Formats: sequence, C-alpha cells, structure tokens
Amino acid sequence: MNTFGLIGAAGYIAPRHMKAIKDVGGSLVAAMDKNDSVGIIDSYFPNAAFFTEFERFDRHVEKLKRNSTAIDYFGVCSPNYLHDAHIRFGLRYGADVICEKPIVLNPWNIDSLQQIEEETGQHIYNILQLRLHSAIIDLKKKVDAAPPDKVFEFDLSYLTSRGSWYYTSWKGNEEKSGGIATNIGVHFFDMLGWIFGDLRQNTVHVHTHDRAAGYLEFERARVRWFLSINYDVLPEEIKAKGMRTYRSITVDGEELEFSKGFTELHTKSYQAILDGQGFRISESKKAIEIVHQIRHAEPIGLKGNYHPFAKLPLSKHPFKL
Repeated sequence: MNTFGLIGAAGYIAPRHMKAIKDVGGSLVAAMDKNDSVGIIDSYFPNAAFFTEFERFDRHVEKLKRNSTAIDYFGVCSPNYLHDAHIRFGLRYGADVICEKPIVLNPWNIDSLQQIEEETGQHIYNILQLRLHSAIIDLKKKVDAAPPDKVFEFDLSYLTSRGSWYYTSWKGNEEKSGGIATNIGVHFFDMLGWIFGDLRQNTVHVHTHDRAAGYLEFERARVRWFLSINYDVLPEEIKAKGMRTYRSITVDGEELEFSKGFTELHTKSYQAILDGQGFRISESKKAIEIVHQIRHAEPIGLKGNYHPFAKLPLSKHPFKL
C-alpha cells in the first residue's frame, strides 16, 4: 500500500485528493494545515495524524521515516505561492510529490524544482485533470486528425462565481494566487497548449479584480477567452437554474459538451501517477509561461478580436471605495 502525506488539508480542493488516495487504495498517514477545519478527513482517513504547525508535521513525518514507515508521496494543496517550497520539502524528504495546479507562479520556479528532482532522484507530478476528460481527449483526436494547416476558431468562457470572501482570502491577493487567470484558468491554458501546439500570440484585453479576457494564437487555433468570478455576468438561464458556474467551449462555432465528467478526474490523475503515466513538471511549463505573461501584460482594452463577454459591466470591488 502506498502511503501519502497531505500539505494543505482545509481548502476546497483537498477532499478531492483525499478521495483519490482512498480510491487508488492508498493510505493518508499525515496531513497539515494551519487551519483546523478539516473534519472532512473523517470521511476518508480518520486515523491520519493532523498538524496545524509545519514544524510538528515535519518532526512527525521524519519520525515515520526513521521507523521505516516513510511516506511515498506528498500531496500539495496549499496556497499557490507556497507550492514550490512544499514541493522542495517533499523531494528532500525522499518522496515523490503530487501538486495541485498551478504548480508554481513563475516559469523559473520550474527550472529550480527540476534541478532538485535531479539531485534527489524523486519526481514531481502536476494535476492536469482536463487532459483526462473524455471530451477534451476526443477534441485532441479531432485536431490531430485534421489537415495540418487547419486552424481552429476557439472560444472559452469560464464563469465561476465567488463571494466577497474571495477578496479577503489569499486567492484575492495576486502575489499569492497569481490572479484570476492563474487561479481559475491555468488548467484551461494547459489544455489549449496540449491540443493546439506552441503559442504565437498572447494579447490581454481586460484584467481586473473580477475578470480577465484576452486572445491567444496557437499553431492550430485562434482562441478568445474569458474568465470571471463575478456572478452578475452569468447568463440569465444559468442564474434561473440556481447555478453559480458556467463553462462553455465552442470550436468553429459548435458547442463542445463539457458540463459533466469532472468528478473522477483526480482519481484518474492519481492512478495514472501510480501507473507511471502521470504528468511531470516539465509538461506544466507552457501553461505557467502563458499565465505569467497574462499577469504582467498591459491590457489593451476592447480592441481587436476580443471575447464578447469582455464588454459586460464590471462589478464593484467589495473592499475598495
């Protein structure tokens, strides 16, 4: 049985990792988070040791190692800006690391981590779950089978409403989360690069507290994209259903069915890693470069080939006058 440690157990994404560990027959033996709202652990691994101080967590997992019960994998679900530090910890401990997206905030962080991989002989895996979604796999097959000079027209809309808490949390701090494009969009940008090849143009039209929008040109696609955490920009039919999230992908004007198939993707990711087929850190670099460029670009406004949602009214920042 593979043993796991988990760094960052109190957040939104951690239960998916707990479920994945259980589904693949693993055992979570130790978890750490500075917040103690982690009762969800009881649903999966009630006997896992839990710590709110990293130093005590470190001491415990080191004791396990010295007692010949070392942890095989560390899952990292901590705030984005801490990922590289927690990955380094796992590698130096002697374990492989499975990290949530975005794996890091800056491209050069990947270079440094790859050096530590080589030094330790351990591996870093990134959760890039959209590559395992059946609709995305089918789309890649379609693109690969098309004439090599075919360039697709692609529109991406992802609206996932967040309340005022978002701006108070680390997620609302660009230095810690990387901003909206990084925090909620990096897996989409990874998907685009995986399917459509190298990036040729990256234009940002709008980048504010509640949304980001732009245009990407890849070898095989022209992409208009829009990401938002603003409830007000949701289509009225989505609001009428009491829903707070809207995903839409169109390829050459045709809607791609993309509303289902998300619940088991973390389990599939973990199983692929255990089978030696996980996504290594090198595969993350293209998406990290894209979001880094977006974060530091000067928005040009509503010019050129922009996403139609980009012109919808901004919401007022709840904590700024």
